[in-house]
Amino acid sequence: MKPNDRTSPEEDAPSETTLGGRNAGCLKVAFIGSHGVGKTTLCFELAAALKRRDLHVDVVKEVARRCPLPINKETSLEAQAWILHTQMAMEIEAASLHEAIVCDRSVLDNYAYLVASCGRQPEYHALVRSWIKSYSAIFWVPILDGPRFDGVRDTDRRYQERIEELITQLSVEFVVPAIRLHETPREGWIQRVLTTLPIDDVQLPLFREDPS
Repeated sequence: MKPNDRTSPEEDAPSETTLGGRNAGCLKVAFIGSHGVGKTTLCFELAAALKRRDLHVDVVKEVARRCPLPINKETSLEAQAWILHTQMAMEIEAASLHEAIVCDRSVLDNYAYLVASCGRQPEYHALVRSWIKSYSAIFWVPILDGPRFDGVRDTDRRYQERIEELITQLSVEFVVPAIRLHETPREGWIQRVLTTLPIDDVQLPLFREDPS
């Protein structure tokens, strides 16, 4: 089963009162997808665009790169638990200090790596199902090329595709309202994101003029 462009009934849409979501007045956006697809670049491009709209923005960088335990195919339940909890803590902290945060991954795709190595875990399954509703918007970045060696992520194309398959399965299972960028040319991705987000599309100057 393949999810539609937006796959979410109203009852499963992110709640305004969900912890970590819009309840604190913070716009929380996540880019999801397998590794090596360009999420990090998109995060910083979006953050720059939001700053030009005079928003106080932070990027929640990919947590797995800081994990003190083995990741990728050699990951463990302990490593993925560390990643999930650290991701959530970083989102809470960033959302409490900024008007908007852009997340390089969400709890969903981090959980996909856990499932790939350890199978579904009931306690984390329930946690992810609940937390995924805290995002204001989720954008799914497709696989266009095989992963390149960066010193951290696995370069096995089959493993990359396996993670993508699990993200697909979990997004359907959790009824995730992910907006797929698959049908849009890459050069138009950021513009599509900006037109989707509930923000003023007026491009503000980076430096305000002195009213005096």
